[in-house]
Amino acid sequence: MKHISIKIAFLAVALLAGCDSNFEELNKNPNAYTEPVINSLFSSVALRAAGVSAPQHNNKEAGCFMQYYTSLNAVQWAGDKYLFSDNYNGRLWRVTYPETMKETVQLLHLLQDDPEMVNQYNIVRIMKVYIMHRVTDMYGDVPYFEAGLGYISGVYKPKYDRQSEIYADMLKELDEAAVALDPSKPSYGPADFVYDGDVVKWKRFAYSMMLRLGMRLTKVDAAMAETWVKKAIAGGVMQSNDDLARMIHEASPRSLVNWSADQIRGAEGVNPAAEGRGLLKMNKTFIDHLKETDDPRMPFLVTLWEGNVNVANLPESTEPERQKGLPGGYDNNSIRTIIPNWDSDMLREYSEPNIHTFLDLTSPDIFQSCAEVKLLLAEAALRGWTTGSSREYYEDAVRCSLGEQELFPNGMGRDAALVAANGYLAANPYLENGTFDEQMEQIHTQFWVTVFPNNLEVYANWRRTDYPKLIPTNYPGNETGGVIPRRLVYLVEEKTLNTENYEAAIAAQGPDLMLTSVWWDKE
Repeated sequence: MKHISIKIAFLAVALLAGCDSNFEELNKNPNAYTEPVINSLFSSVALRAAGVSAPQHNNKEAGCFMQYYTSLNAVQWAGDKYLFSDNYNGRLWRVTYPETMKETVQLLHLLQDDPEMVNQYNIVRIMKVYIMHRVTDMYGDVPYFEAGLGYISGVYKPKYDRQSEIYADMLKELDEAAVALDPSKPSYGPADFVYDGDVVKWKRFAYSMMLRLGMRLTKVDAAMAETWVKKAIAGGVMQSNDDLARMIHEASPRSLVNWSADQIRGAEGVNPAAEGRGLLKMNKTFIDHLKETDDPRMPFLVTLWEGNVNVANLPESTEPERQKGLPGGYDNNSIRTIIPNWDSDMLREYSEPNIHTFLDLTSPDIFQSCAEVKLLLAEAALRGWTTGSSREYYEDAVRCSLGEQELFPNGMGRDAALVAANGYLAANPYLENGTFDEQMEQIHTQFWVTVFPNNLEVYANWRRTDYPKLIPTNYPGNETGGVIPRRLVYLVEEKTLNTENYEAAIAAQGPDLMLTSVWWDKE
C-alpha cells in the first residue's frame, strides 16, 4: 500500500480543485461532480468510518461492557458501571447520521447510473453496510432506508426500520456489490485508504462481512444464518493478513491519526503525564485471562505506566508477571471495600493499554481481520456449514492474530509471531473432542482476545454467543440492575425532534432500555 502522504496530497488537490478562478468554468453545472470530488468524498467516508469525529466513544463504552477497560471515574467511563451517559451513548449515532451517512448516500446518488464507475459505486455499498451494521447492532431498530436523504430528498425525520429488514437488505447489498465488482475497470486508487483501489480485496471484504452478518443470525434464524454463511464462504472470504481491511493512519495532521488511540492517550485515558494515576486501567478479568493462558500477546496489549511514559521502558514494564488488572465496577470510595487503605498512588501498580503498539497514533484501525474470519469459519465447521477442520481454522486464527503485530509499531515480526503462536497453541490446545458448547466457548473466548480492540464487534459477538462468560458488576444506581447491557438507548434529541418515528420504534422493538434485546439477540 502506498504511503498515506501520497493520498493526503491527492485529497488536498481534489478539495482545492474548485478554487480555480477561470471564468469559463462559471457556466458549468455546479451540481455536476467530477471524479476528484467523488474520490475525496469517499476518502472522507472511510476516515469517518474509522473513528474520526468520535464514534470511538462507543468503542470505549463497549470495551467497558466487555471488561477490557475499567476506571474509578463514573463520568468519563460510565460504561464500566452500566450508567447512562448521553455523551457516550450517542456519539456513534450523532456522527453516523449527519456526517458519514450523508456523504455515503450522496456518493451512491452520484454514482448509481454511471456504468464506468461500477467499482466506485459498489465499494460505497460495501462501506455503507460496514457503517450501518455497527449502528443497528448497538441500538436495534434505526433509520436505514431513509437515512442520509436530507440533502438528496429533504427527508429530515427518517422512519426507523426493523432490524430484520435492515439485515436482509445489508446482506443483499453485500451479495450484489461483491458480484458487480469488476477488476478490469478503474477504482478509487490512492483515494482508497483501505485497499488502495484493490477491487479483488474489496470483494473478499464483502464476503467476509457477509460471513460476520450471517453468523449474527444464529440465535434468531439458524436457517437464514446457514444460507448466508455458506454463500459467503463460496464467494471467497479473507485467506491471510494480506486481505484484512484496515485504515492506515499518520501521526499528523490530527484528522489522520488513529482517533481511538488519540482519545485514550488523552486526559480521559492513560495520559503519560499522569504517570500511572490516569483514569483508565485494564480490567482484572482480561488481565487474569491473559496471564492464566500465558498469552504471548500480553506485552503488545498492556504495560505498566513506565512503558507508556517512555517506550524504552517497554521490555521491563510489559513483563507478564508484573501485570495486574483493576477490578471493574468501583469508584474511588467503593474500591476501599475490596482493597483496604486504598490511595490514588496505588493506581500505578495496575496495567494500562500499551500506547506504543496498538494505541500508537499511527497504528491501523482494523475494520475486519483475517483472524476474526478464521474464528467464524471454525464455528461454521463446528456447525457443519463448511468443510475443513474447526481445529485448523482456530489455530489459523491464532497465527493470524499474532501475525498482525508486524503491522503495528513495536510489534513482533512475522517469524517471532509464528513461534509465539505455535507455543501458545501447544500450551492451550483446541478442545477437538469437547462438546459443542465447550468448543463454542473456546472459539469465542479466543474471539474476545483476538478481535480486541474492535470492541463494538466483540460486544455484538458476545451478545450472540454469551461467550466469554463474564461476571457483571452492580454499581449503585446502574441502569440494568447489575446485568451487562444488551443495547444502547436512543438519543435524547430523537425523542423530541423525531417523536413520531421514535415512538413507533419503541412500540415495535420494546422499551427504550439498555436491557431490551435487539432482534438478532433473541433467545
